[in-house]
Amino acid sequence: MLKTFAFLAAATLAVAAGPARADIPGNKITIAVLTDLSGSNAVLSGQGSIAAARLAAEEAASMLPGVTIEVISSDMPPKADVASTIARAWVAGGAVNVIADVPFSSAGLAVNDVVRNAPHTIYIASGTGTSDLTGPSCSPNTVHWTYDTYAISQVVARALLGQEQKSWFFITADYAFGLALERDATQVIKTLGGSVVGSVKNPPFNADFSSYLLTAQSSKAQVIAFANASVDLINLVKQSHEFGLDRRGQRLAALLTFITDVRSLGLEASQGLYLASPFYWDMNDRTRAFSERYAARMGGAKPTMIQAGVYSGVLHYLKSVRQSNSVDAPAVMAAMRSLPAEDDAFGRGSVRLDGRVIHDFHLFQVKTPAESKGPWDLYKLVTTVPAANAFRPLSEGGCPLVH
Repeated sequence: MLKTFAFLAAATLAVAAGPARADIPGNKITIAVLTDLSGSNAVLSGQGSIAAARLAAEEAASMLPGVTIEVISSDMPPKADVASTIARAWVAGGAVNVIADVPFSSAGLAVNDVVRNAPHTIYIASGTGTSDLTGPSCSPNTVHWTYDTYAISQVVARALLGQEQKSWFFITADYAFGLALERDATQVIKTLGGSVVGSVKNPPFNADFSSYLLTAQSSKAQVIAFANASVDLINLVKQSHEFGLDRRGQRLAALLTFITDVRSLGLEASQGLYLASPFYWDMNDRTRAFSERYAARMGGAKPTMIQAGVYSGVLHYLKSVRQSNSVDAPAVMAAMRSLPAEDDAFGRGSVRLDGRVIHDFHLFQVKTPAESKGPWDLYKLVTTVPAANAFRPLSEGGCPLVH
């Protein structure tokens, strides 16, 4: 069953004694969080993404006096047609200005198509992973905020290839996200002189990975790369630990891992795992300050990179509305590209012509139980890849907006 929830971000958002803004109809902005509230991705997006959007709205309230900022949400299964139907209803109604999150690649591509020509609605993709969103499928009304399959794969691949880990084997989820992740990682591996010695594809929500892991083990690859996410990734890491792959000399690389995955697995099973992320709550004073504000709303839980990306993207959108004094999609998108993105979660970044947001990306390794000093103290920093080098070059994506 589809559920829709609506909130006013805070009483301070509706400031009665402010100037009217002629280009903001009804002096109201609506942020719609399309997310997973009841499925496998609920913990890494879900209510946390809604809380992040509300936090951004509250922090931006003083920038837009006289304007009510409303945050609504809808639950969605991992189905492109459902996401498209919800997004189309929001766009047709004309009241939704931002669709945010969407933690499934096929669904994200569907939403991207819906907003492509919308006059007053843009899509801030924080949960969507496929790099096609800023490649062949790029849209003038879409901003891809947090990560993509190119960035996470190349950050991990470059680091391990630099450690002479040249041969790779993939266990890949057989859907849009997994296939894009393997494709982008393979390109980087081959470009840098490595090789992919094999690959197997698993159906989504697979319970038993034993045959896949045995095939990977027998390949003798130096790196076994998991192009999976969510429940499938957790099962893969858990079962690879039970098989002892992490103790037999083969490196394990989880190309997309969330802090909630590591929490679910525990450090005993996940220690030593390599992963890439643009956000970690304990990176610096600013990330810790943002995470404390978020945790106060979420029972002490720290934000995932998707939830941090919702906060960062919505905040930048609202700053851009102030800059352009408009919610017309072309005007706001122009402002989003011209204004530097700056916030406590991601630091400084920028929005490119293809809609890709570029910011620093980090390679982490999961700590051992002995190294951890608390329940959320899970990562140690290996290296930081500067924003200019982390994402696919603008000229190589095939985005029709780039001439």
